[in-house]
Amino acid sequence: MIAPQWSRSFRALAEQGSFTRAADRLGLTQAAVSQHIRHLEEQFGPLLIRRARGIELTPAGTAMLSYCNEIEEADRRLQLRLSDAKADSGEISLITPGSVGLALYPLLLTLQQRHRGLVIRHRFAPDKDVLDGVLHKQYELGLVTFVPEDARLVSAPFADDPLELVVPAGNDVKNWSDLERLGFIDHPDGLAMATRLLARRFPGNPGVRNLPQHGFSNQIALILEPVARGLGFTVIPRHARQAFAHADAIQVIECGTPVVDTLRLIHRAEWPLSARASWVLNQLRQGPPFNQSPAGVAFSGTKSRTLSQEIRERN
Repeated sequence: MIAPQWSRSFRALAEQGSFTRAADRLGLTQAAVSQHIRHLEEQFGPLLIRRARGIELTPAGTAMLSYCNEIEEADRRLQLRLSDAKADSGEISLITPGSVGLALYPLLLTLQQRHRGLVIRHRFAPDKDVLDGVLHKQYELGLVTFVPEDARLVSAPFADDPLELVVPAGNDVKNWSDLERLGFIDHPDGLAMATRLLARRFPGNPGVRNLPQHGFSNQIALILEPVARGLGFTVIPRHARQAFAHADAIQVIECGTPVVDTLRLIHRAEWPLSARASWVLNQLRQGPPFNQSPAGVAFSGTKSRTLSQEIRERN
């Protein structure tokens, strides 16, 4: 174990290039900095080559500097995660499905631009990984498309995400034969989503698997690209479609009664949401597209309250 003051002295010395400047930066005497470096070298061997015009790191010294930088960064991240004094600063960590993530991430970045003390850590992941990420405390918040049964989690509706039949612009779909003509652009959830939606639009259809497949992509942001180029149709959540940059190249076909997935916000049940998590959720709820969703939960104030408390207060 390296004493923190030794690590700080070595890092300052490597950055400043001299014992005198390092001591000045740290507010220590040169003798104190020299003593710290001597302790490190007694434990790890020569770390510096001392020259008349400055110092040069040995290979061991380079490794030591990398370690010291990692410790400094870990300390910084810990302070961000534990500091809850200001709601509009610190780290926000969330893990979501890619479809809603495409809508959320730009909003989060805009929020970070307005409040530079915020640090956004956002991962796209399938439901299972979202669940694991929140359960294992890697992320404070998560969004899933089902009601979790694990007692360690609290969940509440966050937003509705209807499925949509998306085709190239200028195409009309009236019959199953129109889908056969266009061909299917698949994605990891494509068959399941298309089966659910098209069963309502075309009852008794021969099955999505019987349609010609014209492509596949596992990147949520790219699924609509072949559709926009006229290569086929797909079924995708609305939030993913709304985030697509080339809206004029695609169109949504009305399918009657909507097929809706309700996204549920989850966090660990044992402790309340941090003040900044509650504050960020409020900011998201105040603007489109999430302020228009009937499933959305309103989060008021910046007090740390659990979602279960929010639900009880609404009922």
